[in-house]
Amino acid sequence: MLKSYISFDVETTGLNPLENEIIEIGALKVRDGKVAERFMEFIKPKVSISPAITSLTGITNDMVAGARPRCSVISDFLDFCEEDVLIGHNVSFDYSFMKCSAAADGLPFEKMGIDTLKIAQKVLKELDSKSLGSLCDYYHIENKSAHRAYHDALVTAKLYQTLAHYFEEKDPKIFKPVQLTYKVKKPQPATPKQIAFLNNLIRKKQVKLQWNPGTITRSEASRMIDELLKG
Repeated sequence: MLKSYISFDVETTGLNPLENEIIEIGALKVRDGKVAERFMEFIKPKVSISPAITSLTGITNDMVAGARPRCSVISDFLDFCEEDVLIGHNVSFDYSFMKCSAAADGLPFEKMGIDTLKIAQKVLKELDSKSLGSLCDYYHIENKSAHRAYHDALVTAKLYQTLAHYFEEKDPKIFKPVQLTYKVKKPQPATPKQIAFLNNLIRKKQVKLQWNPGTITRSEASRMIDELLKG
């Protein structure tokens, strides 16, 4: 069992790291098996949080209104991570968002990681669900605020320790850190159809938006269009 690592979790505005944003990062730095430092911070998104995401996470637009922008929070989180191994439940999801967010500001984020979901899939095949909530119920690990980043990161650390206690000696290979990988795709420019539609919406809604038709990406145009259609 690793004695030093970082367990982390992110909450996001959706499932696509190229189109959606991180709105909360929660992490704990473990040293010699004990929590040494914590990282808990909201990120102010460029677009509003949907009712569906608020329903899932409990995070509202008011809660992130005074938060710092992505670039400031991500930079601080990278400093917090140092050279530690990352532990997460379905860690590739959280890593993909962190990787894209870091890359957007020209920052590297290369990490080794351990995925408690993959461990559970291998050693607890009899369980119908390997979700974090189901595994916490199975091992009687209390999560006081599920789907909030820090609390999910905390119970993930407890789950990792529990799984290692029961299964690492029998199957040490699946508990070894592996290189986390995610290839950040180059943003695609907005299509002429998107730009024309966006221009028409701006005129009809009579709103002022700061945007450049020559540099706006496909995903940015989609977000702006969605926001205008909602308004």
